[in-house]
Amino acid sequence: MFARGVVVLLVFVISGQCVLRKDRQYWEELGANEIEEALAIKNNLGVAKNVILFIGDGMGAHTVTAARIHKGGEGHRLSFEKFPHIGLLKTYSADKMVPDSASTATALLGGVKTNHKTLGVDASVSNGDCEASLRPEAKVESLAAHALRAGKGAGFVTTMRVTHATPAPVYAFSSDRNWECDALTPANCKDIARQMIEDWPGRDLNVILGGGRQSLIPNATALENDPLSNWACSRKDGRNLIEDYKKNKKSRGLNYTFVNNTEQLKSIPEDTDYLFGIFANAHLPYEFQRTPESPSIVDMTEAAIKVLQRNENGFFLMVEGGNIDMGHHRGRARTAIDEALAMEEAVKLAYNMTDPSDTLIVVTSDHAHSMTINGHPNRGDDIFGTVGPSRADGLNYTTIAYGTGGPGSRQYEIQVVNGTNQIVRRDPIQDDTTDFMYEQISAITLDENKHGGGDVGVYASGPYSHLFHNVHEQHYVYYAISYAARMGKYAERPTVSGAFSMQAHLLLYFMSLLLVLIAVI
Repeated sequence: MFARGVVVLLVFVISGQCVLRKDRQYWEELGANEIEEALAIKNNLGVAKNVILFIGDGMGAHTVTAARIHKGGEGHRLSFEKFPHIGLLKTYSADKMVPDSASTATALLGGVKTNHKTLGVDASVSNGDCEASLRPEAKVESLAAHALRAGKGAGFVTTMRVTHATPAPVYAFSSDRNWECDALTPANCKDIARQMIEDWPGRDLNVILGGGRQSLIPNATALENDPLSNWACSRKDGRNLIEDYKKNKKSRGLNYTFVNNTEQLKSIPEDTDYLFGIFANAHLPYEFQRTPESPSIVDMTEAAIKVLQRNENGFFLMVEGGNIDMGHHRGRARTAIDEALAMEEAVKLAYNMTDPSDTLIVVTSDHAHSMTINGHPNRGDDIFGTVGPSRADGLNYTTIAYGTGGPGSRQYEIQVVNGTNQIVRRDPIQDDTTDFMYEQISAITLDENKHGGGDVGVYASGPYSHLFHNVHEQHYVYYAISYAARMGKYAERPTVSGAFSMQAHLLLYFMSLLLVLIAVI
């Protein structure tokens, strides 16, 4: 039997040339290997001591496919695609067919579908309704809160602002995702940043790593490699929440470490129980633009797990690859795919740093994007290349395109045809379509690329990963994780170990055999 994770080579060398196998024997061997791999899977019925939830923001099915092809070819599998159990999630929110990240992250982390642009609250709260969000019965506790109640460690890692739409439902309750600091928040409501520092569960999170300095301190200054963002909120109340965090931990006698660059992150004291890292004014830079001072998602995930593993009761960690979404919003497919592969490396590291017998790892997305893979490119072609020509205008087109796009995707130009100016499509072979900044063409030009409404994949490994097995509602992830880790409403559920389960099956078998023998006699 082939061991799990065996990689069947798609490419081999004949006479110095790279050849893609497509003979009958190859396909038969590949099919047989997959059957043996499937038969080797055994359900893990142990308790998930640790849970790591990876959210690839905007990482729809086509993004995963393109990442796979770009990394290793059509037959390649990403690390999480080798997980034994997978399913699909329906991403619609309580009021929108195509959702935003705040509502979908609330579904994943809080177990309810809620309204567009609201977070940490149920659907009784409308977007912008401050008073409604204050009602205790409208608030939903996150998986991180349940982990803390169970005596576990908890925290999150993000390449976005730590107050952004996906991480915020870990600790905050707000009727508007934009209320990241006081400048945009009604007086009766507390901004998301203050909730993270002052309120439970935010103040008790063991790990907070990401960007968003300008929402945390007054008068944040732009640096050469760290600009301020017009999309982010800047504090007006003069509060320095980073200093407030430090004072809180000192007053409670807790071992904490604050870091703001990669070197500090990689040299935190071993006795650190609370790690707070802010590495940018707004979002962290894309992987291809990252400087040595800015940590990667792999660096942050490694540091987070090391801190959380100090808790003997286990932990819950959410890791967001947010720049996947940012790349797609700009229509830059190469950037988005590169970010997806960066998160894949973080998944691989997390798997290797933990024990699959007691650690549930779930990889999914909050929503898809409108990216498509088009035409009939040859197997082995560059996923960021071109195909064609089109029968309509005789020009080539990119393999990847978007349904909607921003101004940069207007790849048309004015040419003189028969003495008159005409708008014609620009042939993409004139450009470097593999460049990180290249913006693929889109069908509809808007202010930016919009989200897609398709289902997203969910990939799972570890205790009770088999609970992910078909097409699920998105908020089901919260319930499956809660059940596997015996948290929240499932804190008191009975446990069944894998060994006990096998013994029970054997006992039932022998009892049945005994009854048959008695009947015969």
